[in-house]
Amino acid sequence: MQSTTIMKHLTGLILLVTTLGCGHGAPSSPPQEDLSIREISVDGLTRTYALYLPPGGQDRSIPLVMVLHGGGGKITNMIGWSNRRSPYRLWMEVAEKEGLIIVYPQAVNGPTGRPNWHDCRLDAAVLPEVDDVHFLTTLLDTLAARYPVDTDRIYVTGMSNGGIMTLRLAVEVPQRLAAVAPLCASFPDTSECGLPSTPLPIFLLNGTADPLLPYKGGTIGNPPRAERGTVIPVEQTVALWQHVNGTDTVARVRQLPDLDPHDGSTITLLTYPDPLGNNEVVFCRINGGGHAAPSIREQYSPLWTNYVGPQNHDAEMVELVWDFFRDKVRHPR
Repeated sequence: MQSTTIMKHLTGLILLVTTLGCGHGAPSSPPQEDLSIREISVDGLTRTYALYLPPGGQDRSIPLVMVLHGGGGKITNMIGWSNRRSPYRLWMEVAEKEGLIIVYPQAVNGPTGRPNWHDCRLDAAVLPEVDDVHFLTTLLDTLAARYPVDTDRIYVTGMSNGGIMTLRLAVEVPQRLAAVAPLCASFPDTSECGLPSTPLPIFLLNGTADPLLPYKGGTIGNPPRAERGTVIPVEQTVALWQHVNGTDTVARVRQLPDLDPHDGSTITLLTYPDPLGNNEVVFCRINGGGHAAPSIREQYSPLWTNYVGPQNHDAEMVELVWDFFRDKVRHPR
């Protein structure tokens, strides 16, 4: 019995180490007084989400950013409540400054016992049999009914499995969104959702040395695991959105300063303008980067980067994404 208990604890520790989207080290404290974890019932399931409300913002229309965790992730890690490094917790500092609502929904456990979003991967056996599009849109409706949400300025971003789920929302409910930002994600090679047909401003971020979601396409995982499904090459996903959005085919290229020459990576921003509107495509390419959101302040431990690959330290992911989101407004579709 004692050895069984020890094995359970060891298994729990291993799962904590390999949870996507989390790092180690003591993070600085996020704004706590306006942050809470709440529940909502959708399709007979009790679903959980963390909600950050900007102070003193109830008398005006407020933009909302939805942040989706990666496969195996937990919202307590995302918001910095589990003593782990998290670039995603910095959304609350952006929200405090800019006056935003931030919502971090929690996925439910799939067949492996770990939380995953039911994104578009038809060949992935790890996904739970739930309608996460319905859950997330119901959550948006609930928040809009309770708070003065600016429904023309709803944005979604997500990491890894959460990034592929962001792509699913962009395909299936683009009329609800002003812009999206999938991180370390690409379209599934075998998809149950089809391809996008409605223009939508999009910011894509990927590392060229990502060991989990292959930049050139293929099976997901480190090492690759067939049960996690497959994706198309990242640059093919970028090209698909260029076509849908009707953007220029030649990018405006901006190389960000290499603030940390020791992190093994640099950032190139490739912007493809929409000559007829605001449906631009921005590809944030992390040259030599791994399966990690860039951050200067929330740097992952060597233990974590040994698994996910190099984390870039030349910029804050939340600032890059918000700079893209800030002027995007939903258009009738």
